[in-house]
Amino acid sequence: MKRSDFRFFHRLRVRWAEIDMQKIVFNGHYLAYIDTAVTTYWGRIALPYETAFQLLGGELYVKKATLEYHASAVMDDDLSIGMKCSRVGNSSMVFEAGIFRGDKLLVSGELIYVFADPKTQTSQPIPEALRHILLIYEAGQSVVELKTGSWAEMKAMAAALRHEVFVEEQEVPAELELDELDDQALHAVILNKLGQGVATGRLLQPQTHVAQIGRMAVSKPLRGGNLGRMLVEAFIDLARQRGDHKVILHAQCSAENFYRKLGFKAHGEVFQDAGIDHIEMTLQLN
Repeated sequence: MKRSDFRFFHRLRVRWAEIDMQKIVFNGHYLAYIDTAVTTYWGRIALPYETAFQLLGGELYVKKATLEYHASAVMDDDLSIGMKCSRVGNSSMVFEAGIFRGDKLLVSGELIYVFADPKTQTSQPIPEALRHILLIYEAGQSVVELKTGSWAEMKAMAAALRHEVFVEEQEVPAELELDELDDQALHAVILNKLGQGVATGRLLQPQTHVAQIGRMAVSKPLRGGNLGRMLVEAFIDLARQRGDHKVILHAQCSAENFYRKLGFKAHGEVFQDAGIDHIEMTLQLN
């Protein structure tokens, strides 16, 4: 087993609480590392586990878990946990895992999951939709689709996600979350292969040749999987196509570094919008 066997990795740093009397990672923690990586894997294939598996009509239960230890991790090691679905059967699937420090394989593992009815915990066939998602992801294909359109066209796919992120998570008053600008904006929604809206945003034109990105929202379990980057890059392309000279946005201060990495520059003073600190940022297009 080597790093190149995996498309997906979850990174973590070994903590003090995970070290045993031998000053190495206690053997049982490696299974927790792998389980954490599996959870992140579902996000990477754009499936918010709880809602997605409700749609699929079942849950996954571990049937068997095996680990083989090759070397030890120690405190402060930066580990990469490779994870892949190597086989999809009728009602079960096999995940292979490799825990690496750099290129060195420390622990290899295998998890066998059974898809089952959560009420009776009896196995049932894996839905074709889930089988398809796993197979195309491991084959290197995209598991999402980006759509754009008017608010009338996109509302059914975007509104619930915006409510989840802004109203429920960030406690923005519901009456402030939806506004009259929605009808003037071009909206984008990223859909997973189950048709769920997992990321959304809107593009306005407040002035001639000026584009403004807003209402950026990504499903919480899927953050860190480049969906936000996909939205912003799509909006930048759309702004260029219509001849805009710059793109502005009001970034939540917690997301400032995300936009900086995409070329935006902050200016002005921090201000509050709906009780949340924001900073204006700009990207010049020419």
